[in-house]
Amino acid sequence: MIHELDDLLRTERLPHVWCPGCGIGIALSAFLRAVKMLARRGKIDPKKIVFVSGIGCTGRAAGYVKLDAAHTPHGRALAYAVGVKLANPELEVVVFTGDGDLVGIGGNHFLHAARRNFDVLVIMINNMIYALTGGQLAPTTPQGVYTTTTPYGNPEPPLDAVKIAAVAGATYIARWPVTLPLMLQKSIERALLKKGFRFIEVISTCPEIFGRHIGYRDPVELLKYLRKIVRVRKGISPLEAEYDWFKVIDCGVFLDIEKPGYIELYNKYFKVEKK
Repeated sequence: MIHELDDLLRTERLPHVWCPGCGIGIALSAFLRAVKMLARRGKIDPKKIVFVSGIGCTGRAAGYVKLDAAHTPHGRALAYAVGVKLANPELEVVVFTGDGDLVGIGGNHFLHAARRNFDVLVIMINNMIYALTGGQLAPTTPQGVYTTTTPYGNPEPPLDAVKIAAVAGATYIARWPVTLPLMLQKSIERALLKKGFRFIEVISTCPEIFGRHIGYRDPVELLKYLRKIVRVRKGISPLEAEYDWFKVIDCGVFLDIEKPGYIELYNKYFKVEKK
């Protein structure tokens, strides 16, 4: 059977390595469907997309997409993406990364890429744990949760990447769960057509590691729980959006504004002329 996304996948590398119930495949599918939809409309050329990932479960995605892709060192996906965009501003650079890779190991790059309003789209898959390496504490892990590095429970409050992106200067900020893949796809479509730093957080499921730690080892039960705590809200700022695994996670598009991206400002101040 030929799948409708086969032309954007390296099918010879399938099946993938993700665990049953993992939400990364849902997020990747939403991205590829967004690309395909925009390509059909003549809005984007897949040959000009560069797909950059780091290390971690999400980082494996770079090996499955039939796009120009790079699997970079841990935490350095954004740094690599910045270099690609500066070298060839005509490319559409997408960073597909995990929460530990982006706001843990690569937190400094995240902060300054948003501050500079750098012209990249960042899709962060948040499973709230360092899953690939055994379940260590991540910046996004809910407070009180057991991990392999917090055997008595996590004493730290979790980092809300949506708020960090907002105060740093992003132009587009959204958060969607893997339980709403069509909304995620539409959000990616919108973000791909914008300039500046665009950030989409995807609340994902990891029953094998995170779910096991919180008592939701069954993938279906974990998805049901995620659906229960997700609240889609319109017209609120990123700073108003709640992020609490035990109560509610607000989702939706929190910011969509227009302002000059870094490449435009760079050309202005350095008077770069197109050949």
